[in-house]
Amino acid sequence: MAQNDDTRGVSAPLSTDSPTERDLKLSADLMTELKAQNNFEPPEATQKREEVLVKLEGLLKELVRKVGKSKGLPEEILQQAGGKIFTYGSYRLKVFGPGSDIDALMIAPRHVTREDFFKYMPDMIRQSTPTEQLTELVPVEAANVPIIKTEIDGVAVDLIFSTLHMASVPKDLQLKDSNLLRGLSETDLRCVNGTRVTDRLLQLVPETKTFRLALRAIKLWASRRGVYGNVYGFPGGVGYAMMVVRMCQLYPRAAAPVIVNKFFMVMGKWRWPDPVTLCKREPAPDLGHYVAQWPENPWEKADKMPIITPVFPCMNATGGLTASNLEVILREFQRALKITNDIHNGKQEWQALFARQTFFTEDYKHYLCLVTGSRTKEAQQAWSGFVSSRLRKLVSSIESPQSKTAVKLIHPFNKGFEAMHECKTLDELEQVKQGSLQFQVAKTKTVDESADVKVAAAAQGSADALAQAALHADLNDTKQDGPCGYHTTRYFLGIELQQGNNQLDISEHVTTFRNACKSWNLFDDSIHSITIKHVRNYMLPDDVFVEGEKKPTKKKSKKAKDVTPAAEAQPAHKKRTVANAGLDENQDPAKRRQSGIVEPKANGMTNDDG
Repeated sequence: MAQNDDTRGVSAPLSTDSPTERDLKLSADLMTELKAQNNFEPPEATQKREEVLVKLEGLLKELVRKVGKSKGLPEEILQQAGGKIFTYGSYRLKVFGPGSDIDALMIAPRHVTREDFFKYMPDMIRQSTPTEQLTELVPVEAANVPIIKTEIDGVAVDLIFSTLHMASVPKDLQLKDSNLLRGLSETDLRCVNGTRVTDRLLQLVPETKTFRLALRAIKLWASRRGVYGNVYGFPGGVGYAMMVVRMCQLYPRAAAPVIVNKFFMVMGKWRWPDPVTLCKREPAPDLGHYVAQWPENPWEKADKMPIITPVFPCMNATGGLTASNLEVILREFQRALKITNDIHNGKQEWQALFARQTFFTEDYKHYLCLVTGSRTKEAQQAWSGFVSSRLRKLVSSIESPQSKTAVKLIHPFNKGFEAMHECKTLDELEQVKQGSLQFQVAKTKTVDESADVKVAAAAQGSADALAQAALHADLNDTKQDGPCGYHTTRYFLGIELQQGNNQLDISEHVTTFRNACKSWNLFDDSIHSITIKHVRNYMLPDDVFVEGEKKPTKKKSKKAKDVTPAAEAQPAHKKRTVANAGLDENQDPAKRRQSGIVEPKANGMTNDDG
C-alpha cells in the first residue's frame, strides 16, 4: 500500500531495518503455529461469508426500493437509489477466524430511516432464509448503536444501519470523506465510525500483510491470557489493532515476529496514561451540532490507557480500563516480552506465547464469586449482561486509594460461566443461588459476554435494550425449563492483597455494588437473584478448570505451638483477617455449625433475592 511516510504516525520510525533471514524463518514458524491453533478458517467457510453478505446487500437494496415506493418516490429515482454494505472490525481487517462474527454497516439514501430499517429488515431476513438456516435473529433497536444480530447458514452477522443525506448510494461510495457526516445524528455517527476507523487503520499501515499476521498473534495472545474484552475493562479488537498499527509505523519494514516483540517492549514501557495516537487529528467538519471528542469530557482525563481512534470524532477505545487491569496487562506484557526474546534467541517456540492463562491455577489465593441467576434463559441473558457490564464499577470502587482496603489488585476474569439447573425444592433452589452445581443438568458453558448483543447493550448503558430482551423473556413459556428450572452465570474476580497485610474488608463496596445492580428498573426478586461471596483458591468449583490443569490444594495449617506469642497476645477483636473481614467464605453453613466455627455474616456478601 503506497503511502507517503508523513501520513503514517506522529513521529519518525525507530528503525527502518529490513527483515533478516532469521526474521523470515520466525515469520514462517509463526504462521505455522497460528494455523495449528486453528486461527484461520477454510476457504469454503470464507466463501459462505461472502455469499451471505451478497444476500444481505440484495435485501438492503430491496428495502430501499420498498420504502421509497411507499413514500411515493418516482421510479427513475428508485432505480438509482442503491444501498451498500460496509464491513468493519476483524472481517474488514482480514484477521477473522472460525466462528467470528461479521460486523456490517448498511448504508441507505436519505428517504430510508432507522425506523424503516427495523420495521422491515428482520422480516425480510426471515422470509428470505430457510427456517433451518436462520438460527438467530435478535433486533435491539434501543441500544446506543442499534443492531440486528443474526446468524444465517452458520454465518453470524451484526448488522447496524445509517442513512446518509444523499438521494442515492453509488456502488463506489467510500466513507473516508468526513463531509459525508454532515447532518448525521449522534447515533448515525456512532454507526459509521466503525467502518471509518477500520479503513483509516489500513491506510496508516506500511505493510498490511505484516500487520495482519502480527495482529492475529496479538489477538490470540490476549485471548489466551485473559486480557481481551471491553466489557471486563480490557482492550478489545480495535484497541489492540491500533496498538499494532503504531508498532508497524515505528518499525515500517520489520517482519511480523519483530512487530510482535516490539509490541510488548514498547507498550510495556509506554508512559501511560500518555495516549497512543496514530496520526494528526483531522479537522472537525461542520455538522450543524456539537460533537465531543476525547478528552473533552472531564471523566476522560482520568483514563488509564488511552488509545485514540484516528478519525473524527476521536474516541478512546479503552475508556473502561481500570488501574488493576492496567497492572494485569503490564505484567502480561513483561511475560510476553521475555518469551518473544527467547523465541528470537532460539530458546522457546511460539506455542509458549499462547499458553493458557493461570488465573485459577496460580495467580490468586482469594476470589470474589458473583452468582447471577434467573428463572428463564432470556431473562438471565439480560440480567447477567446488566451485572457483568458493571463489574468495572466494583473494581474501580475497591481499588480506589480512598477505599483504604488491603487490596492491591482486583482482576476480573474475562468470561462468565453459564449453567442450567433443575431444583425440586426451595432449599435446592437456594443452594443453586449460592453457587452450588449439585443440581446442574447441562455442562457448564463459558461465554464471551462482549459478543452477546444483549450484554453489549448493557455495557452501553441502554436500559431500554435490556428491557426489550427481558420483556421477550416474560412472553416465553417457561415450562421448557420445568417448574424449578434456573439459569445462572458466575463471574470471578481475583484478589491480590498488599504484601504483609491480611486485613480485608470490602463489604461496603460490595453492598453498594449489589444495591446498584438491584436498582435496575427490571429487577424482580421473584425472577432474579445475585450472590456475592469470597472463595479461596482451593474451594474453586471444578468447572473453571480445563483438562490438564491442577486445582490448588489447601495448605496444612500450622500447629498451635507455631503461633508467635505476639499473635497469641493480640486481642481477637483487633485481628481482622480474610475470614471475618467482610467476605463470606465458600463453606456450607451446616458444616460450619458442626465444626464449631461460626463466622459472622458479612454485610453485602450474602445472597439477596430482593
